[in-house]
Amino acid sequence: MSEPIDQTLAGCVVLVTADRRSAELAAALGRRGAAIRHAPALSMVPHIDDAALLEGTRSLLADPPDTVIVTTGIGFRGWIEAADAYGLAEPLVAMLRDTRIVARGPKARGAIQAAGLTADWVAESETSAEIAEVLLDEGVAGRDIAVQHHGAGADGLDEAFAAAGARVRSLVVYRWGPPPDAAVVEASVRSVAAGEVDAVVFTSAPGAAAWLTAADDAGVADQIARLARRGSVVMAAVGPITAKPLQERGIEPLVPERGRLGSLVRAVVGHYGGLEALQTIAGPLQVHRGAAVLDGRVLALTPTGLEVLRLLVKARGSVVPREHVLAVLPGDSTDPHAAEVAIARLRDATGSRALIKTVVKRGYRLGLEEVR
Repeated sequence: MSEPIDQTLAGCVVLVTADRRSAELAAALGRRGAAIRHAPALSMVPHIDDAALLEGTRSLLADPPDTVIVTTGIGFRGWIEAADAYGLAEPLVAMLRDTRIVARGPKARGAIQAAGLTADWVAESETSAEIAEVLLDEGVAGRDIAVQHHGAGADGLDEAFAAAGARVRSLVVYRWGPPPDAAVVEASVRSVAAGEVDAVVFTSAPGAAAWLTAADDAGVADQIARLARRGSVVMAAVGPITAKPLQERGIEPLVPERGRLGSLVRAVVGHYGGLEALQTIAGPLQVHRGAAVLDGRVLALTPTGLEVLRLLVKARGSVVPREHVLAVLPGDSTDPHAAEVAIARLRDATGSRALIKTVVKRGYRLGLEEVR
């Protein structure tokens, strides 16, 4: 039997701001217990029927460049697919096989390999700046360079190479469009500002910038930045480029070492798994926004039970007066028996009768593991 997937994110509300591959990202986070909200900040508009892309492809086939720069994996795959729709995929791949191919990062290299080709050089930093620096140091005067752009534009590559004497031809395979539902994006920024979300994940710099602009428009950008700086909400970016719009707002996001969705998921899981757990006599206990995990087990708690447990955890072993327990119960009962019933149900849910101790005439406290 395979090991069960850990539930480190149980009870964590995670907002996914991506459109592309959002289902894959949401599924990976959800398998680890997260409750997913989805608010794509931008849409991706393919250029499969774009006459300019077809014209540019035919121009390259008729007059091949000596260098092709691939800036995104999805863009390169889209280019091959678009060429295939017009019967040009085979000649395009054949042309590329005789051309120096430069890839902006591992994802671009992977798409190149999937087409049966090999990248001659890869910018491991995944930045256009590294590509520009290396090629300009080599000297590009008199060279013929084709650049496959991503949805946000050229990143200055066209202008830099042209200024250095190169012939530059551009191909835009997809572009960023408006969000599928602007109202959903507005609701998402307001929910983050209200403290209803534990983590927000970003997979593109344009998407991060667009989401922050929506926060500006809603008047909650400063509140979100404050929550992020004090750790009340985690901002996570798939790579350093995606992180830049956040950093420009004074928000330092969680960034994995490798720019992959899987690495992004592991970074978020690692963050929450690394948070301090309260060491109780029944095992490590963590309480998130929507669930509690005791000794690796997600507890089956009602919302009321979760609030009572949160109260006990916050006290960290000190006594919680009975009236404080009554205050978080539904209604306005002052009957001590109501508190006793709530605690009894919580004990049943934790599976440990000894975890929550009754302090006669005072209240209740968690039984913590003794420090030796």
